[in-house]
Amino acid sequence: MGRRKSGREISGVIVLDKPLELTSNAALQQVRRFFDARKGGHTGALDPLATGVLPLCFGEATKLSHFALEADKTYVVTAKLGQRTSTSDAEGEVVEERPINFTEQQLTAAIAQFTGAQEQSPSMFSALKHEGRPLYYYARQGIDVPRKSRVITIHKISLIELSGDLLTLEVTCSKGTYIRTLVDDMGQYLGCGAHVQALRRTWIEGVEGTMVTPEELAARAAQCDPGSGDFAALDALLLPCDTVIQQIPEVFIEPNDGPRFTAGNPAQAVNATAQPEDVILRVKTADQHELLGLGFWRDNKIMPKRVLSIAKI
Repeated sequence: MGRRKSGREISGVIVLDKPLELTSNAALQQVRRFFDARKGGHTGALDPLATGVLPLCFGEATKLSHFALEADKTYVVTAKLGQRTSTSDAEGEVVEERPINFTEQQLTAAIAQFTGAQEQSPSMFSALKHEGRPLYYYARQGIDVPRKSRVITIHKISLIELSGDLLTLEVTCSKGTYIRTLVDDMGQYLGCGAHVQALRRTWIEGVEGTMVTPEELAARAAQCDPGSGDFAALDALLLPCDTVIQQIPEVFIEPNDGPRFTAGNPAQAVNATAQPEDVILRVKTADQHELLGLGFWRDNKIMPKRVLSIAKI
């Protein structure tokens, strides 16, 4: 029998502004300690080099976190032109240098070339797993492993600035897109090479709420008294569990049907239009708008797909 985890059974979301040079897991564990939370997870790793939106889910919210993994995302990336590196970012060794002599028209053509659906091979320095270990584990030992290309979609690339050897772009893309690979590929297309110098995630589809920094959380934690169980200053920052799935439409059910729904039974919708069965819905009570879980329409009823434990929300 496994040892029971310690900590508080809290549920909710913190939208963290992840700082530079901190892994996503280290950021999660730091925030988890602040809250003394029993259960927590993030919704998709950012590289230590990257900053920005990192939703952290606690308690019942972890049941919803994979929807953020599947969502589209937007990044602002600054690429250093004229150099390729071993890791396709600023942390690697320069392996090739070439002059920068592309034209404005060629840059426009490159943006068009890399917009849309395409195959992309993940970087050896990604967190993608191979035989149970992330690819970067092998890369740091100089071991190259086979990687399957995947189909990704770059929805939009916008030019923000081109200044000297620095190119700043805003990229909106599908899940599974590696920005460092995109930058390396674009650098090859432009004939000069490039690598990521700075990367910031600015948007995740369906994630809403004000970002907070580790420093802001630390200041709130200093106002708490864990010994007496007083976490009020921190708990005031917790966002609702469905903060990470705002793209999923809501449906409301009769309040008396709440316990039936969370017990795995169908419920009666209130003033709602029937939807196809493949449409996932956020199911809430009609009186208090309390999130009960996810469901779908069938036989004019709302069927449970994933339910939350109301007592833990």
